[in-house]
Amino acid sequence: MGKLDGKRVLVTGAGGFIGSQLVESLVLGGANVRAFVRYNSRGDSGLLRQLPIDVVRELDVVAGDLRDTAAVDRAVRDIDLVFHLGAIISIPYSYKHPMETAETNFMGTLNVLLACLSHNVERLIHTSTSEVYGTAQFTPMDENHPLQGQSPYSASKIGADKLVESFYRSYNLPAVTVRPFNTYGPRQSARAVIPTIITQALTAERIYLGNLDTRRDFTYVRDTVNGFICAAEAEGILGQELNLGTGTDISIGELARQIIRLVGRPVEIVTESERMRPEKSEVMRLLSDNGLARRVLDWEPAYSLEEGLRETIAWIGEHMDFYHVGQYEI
Repeated sequence: MGKLDGKRVLVTGAGGFIGSQLVESLVLGGANVRAFVRYNSRGDSGLLRQLPIDVVRELDVVAGDLRDTAAVDRAVRDIDLVFHLGAIISIPYSYKHPMETAETNFMGTLNVLLACLSHNVERLIHTSTSEVYGTAQFTPMDENHPLQGQSPYSASKIGADKLVESFYRSYNLPAVTVRPFNTYGPRQSARAVIPTIITQALTAERIYLGNLDTRRDFTYVRDTVNGFICAAEAEGILGQELNLGTGTDISIGELARQIIRLVGRPVEIVTESERMRPEKSEVMRLLSDNGLARRVLDWEPAYSLEEGLRETIAWIGEHMDFYHVGQYEI
């Protein structure tokens, strides 16, 4: 971990797919981690429950809501570094709940920024998404690619990214934005396409999917987490936005066929209308240019798609009780 050893670190969205794996890496690297999770009456800390018990014992778990200014301010108090991953991330959910998505992702980020400014944090590492680019206007897509809000989710994240930029420019807030491209791996829910394909390929005769022609740049979660840590440690990167992707893409149809091959069962692929995005909202292609991250973070993906898929298939196969196979999740 190096520079983060002994640092007091806050992770928002700590109970999520990427957040929980980042928390684990930070604790194992010697950081003192406060994990901010969304409150619910069950006292459910999300995927933090999947962490080894010796890691969980090291955590300061704080429950709250990003939209609660006071709760966020308390969470940031006495913290050196903030990793802001908390967000409502489901695109289908954002179609149905645009207000909640906008309030959480935009105003929640504003609360994080205000707290970081008030408590003089050393650095904020803010999480963007490749969805802010919309359908590729040129490939590979570097950080200068135009932004296009093709869903309420992507629009809320564009707004959040611009808030971070404004606080860096207006108040000299030490912030950097990382922009993952379609992260996948163990612990991911069937809200995402790769677990959706794998769970059905392991257990069913058919795989139900939406648009098979869309293309994505899939990045294994350990590579994404490593990119976050590099963004916390690297010098001379404040104010920058950095793509974390592999620089290769694959269609959803090709991806499904590759997973079927790795699983080793004959499975039919079926297109289902309810899984299709609205026509003008569908993002047809995302393909990263990760050259800037390679140069300034000394970061590069270590996992090939097949290596990452094999690890993901193995984990899902051992945790099928985590999934509702075939059910369309938003």
